[in-house]
Amino acid sequence: MDDVFKALADPSRRKLLDRLFKRDGQTLGELCERVAMTRFGVMKHLRVLEEAGLVVARRSGREKLHYLNPVPIRLVHDRWVSKYAAPFAAALSQLKSELEGTTMENKVQVYQVFIRTTPEKLWQALTDGEVTKKYFFGETIHSTWKRGAEWYSTGPNGARDVEGTVLEADPPRRLVVTWHILYDAELSKEQSRVTYLIEKRGEVCKLTATHELSEAPLTAKHVSADGWQLVLSGLKTLLETGQPMPMPEAAA
Repeated sequence: MDDVFKALADPSRRKLLDRLFKRDGQTLGELCERVAMTRFGVMKHLRVLEEAGLVVARRSGREKLHYLNPVPIRLVHDRWVSKYAAPFAAALSQLKSELEGTTMENKVQVYQVFIRTTPEKLWQALTDGEVTKKYFFGETIHSTWKRGAEWYSTGPNGARDVEGTVLEADPPRRLVVTWHILYDAELSKEQSRVTYLIEKRGEVCKLTATHELSEAPLTAKHVSADGWQLVLSGLKTLLETGQPMPMPEAAA
């Protein structure tokens, strides 16, 4: 967490994060606009933010797009904000964002987290329903995980909540699925796509989860709250400690 605090200590870097919060997926040129920094200065600050895991760069054709990754900040929150205070803190933060008009509704959302585990164990945690229900809001995931196969999740009551199709499955490295929410009548009209990328980095694995929502504005608003941050934080806690992370009551 030292890298996170170091990165956040500089006001120029916080300004870059603010700009990505308002509009994610910007190029270096776009981030250089209307800032009192040279192009080299912006590049230097982005490098520090990437090393801290607060920014994730993603290639799109010839462009390199930069995305805010809120997971490290969520991990800081989970470490020092008690499970009793968390719902109130989250509610106040959401209220502030709505009043200021800064609620995230980005079409592509990229989340990244480093987990001390093996690629095989991480793949199992993503695809084994007995494991997913321990960190994915109690959801049990079902599939053969073969290309073209159906996948779906069921909640504690046994009803289907999310379903989709497996587009790519390359264990233990890459998994791509379509994402169709069923538990909300309004959201059920939309489909999106989720890509999990697992990269081994010494004793840890870097997990990148990309949710592409270009045709799903309602889903974007829904998942840009605490959803993916809580899931990935819970996944990291489970794999590194063997114990589920207590979920805030308001988000469970």
